[in-house]
Amino acid sequence: MTSRFTELTIDCHDPERLAAFWCEVLDFTVIDRREGKVEIGSWEPTVEEVLARQMPPTLQFIQVPEGRTVKNRLHLDVSPIDRSTGDEVARLLGLGAVTRDVGQGWVVMADPEGNEFCVLRTLAAPGPGSSA
Repeated sequence: MTSRFTELTIDCHDPERLAAFWCEVLDFTVIDRREGKVEIGSWEPTVEEVLARQMPPTLQFIQVPEGRTVKNRLHLDVSPIDRSTGDEVARLLGLGAVTRDVGQGWVVMADPEGNEFCVLRTLAAPGPGSSA
């Protein structure tokens, strides 16, 4: 058997704050909480389910003492599913994200600790007079 991609770990100063932010962004819930670590996901992994099929990875936020010093080498991309890209960007700004760059066909934003992520095209069904 091969390995499974089960978690994506993000180093940060405040795991609780970032986990709360990403739970709101992705509609995830906290599935594990320990000193200096919070794990969130859309499902609660079990050994049986991981062995049975490939599932979406969870996100782990691990507390580290140092800050981010260079551009992310890895980042998340999100696509709105029930609203336009512009409306989703506005929602994310309200949650504490900031805009970094616009113009490539997507919007580059940063979470409350400065980790970049991209908001891609909407996956919502177009309605009359709607714009992405």
